[in-house]
Amino acid sequence: MCNGKSNGTSSGTGGKNSYHIRRSRVQAVESLAEAVFTVCAFFAVLAVISITLYMIANGLPAIFKVGIRNILFSTEWSPTAQEPSYGILYVVLTSIVGTFMAILIGVPVALLTAVFLVEVAPAKLAAVVGPAVELLAGIPSVIYGLLGLMILNPLMYKWEQAIFKDSDTHQFTGGANLLSAVLVLAVMILPTVINISASALRAVPPQMKASSLALGASHMQTIFKVLIPAAKPGIITAIVLGVGRAVGEAMAISLVSGSSVNIPLPFHSVRFLTTAIVAEMGYAGGVHRQVLFTIGLVLFAFIMIVNVALNGILRKGEREDG
Repeated sequence: MCNGKSNGTSSGTGGKNSYHIRRSRVQAVESLAEAVFTVCAFFAVLAVISITLYMIANGLPAIFKVGIRNILFSTEWSPTAQEPSYGILYVVLTSIVGTFMAILIGVPVALLTAVFLVEVAPAKLAAVVGPAVELLAGIPSVIYGLLGLMILNPLMYKWEQAIFKDSDTHQFTGGANLLSAVLVLAVMILPTVINISASALRAVPPQMKASSLALGASHMQTIFKVLIPAAKPGIITAIVLGVGRAVGEAMAISLVSGSSVNIPLPFHSVRFLTTAIVAEMGYAGGVHRQVLFTIGLVLFAFIMIVNVALNGILRKGEREDG
């Protein structure tokens, strides 16, 4: 009897010790994971702060030397002239108009493609189209630019010749114009918006779709009245990333836009904020170089404003839904 009690007590004590050891190991792993996540988050925030401070430190001197009014609200860009001018108003307007037009064209196409892949396409067809869309995201931007230069620009030039054949004032661009740049940007944002929107649609609880269909709604009504509104946060995120891709692109649009400082009209050769930096940073010096950093600061502020505005729209929609 004593031996039995002793063995039972020992077994119970051993089990408790084993439990405490396992518990300690789990807590140690959780603490280590928490520390790693904290360090990663710290470095992410530090990177954003460092980039912001660097752009401010390098962009502000030109504002004090040239004047923010002369930079942002002047239309003449001639940094190498005897009396240099650093007006970037047309460049800023080109980036705003070009990005807006690319989003206006690309987002509806991307959203409908995502709906097609998730809700409409047969499984075999979706298995082909899905990887093809993902492949678009892996194509280097310079390839888009080369394709636009070799295929799109000649088509635009023919269109330009047909429209302005009787004009005595139009400066022909050879097809390198704002419209070509917009179409290239619209194609480039497609894979980002499609993939994220498709993921957002797949994340909608299936009960919502089943309930809508059970109440008598058609498949199309369910898609546009239930699934897309439910996936709106993910779709807004996709649009934000698409805007970031469009605003930050330089290489592709430098090949198809003509890179001339003009008012942003469809058949004008234009220059975006990014292409302005790329085109002249290699040889710029002094105030000219500082103004290019100011352009980078304006670009940085533009992206931040767009992100804040879209996130504000998202939060407002969530409050209304709530």
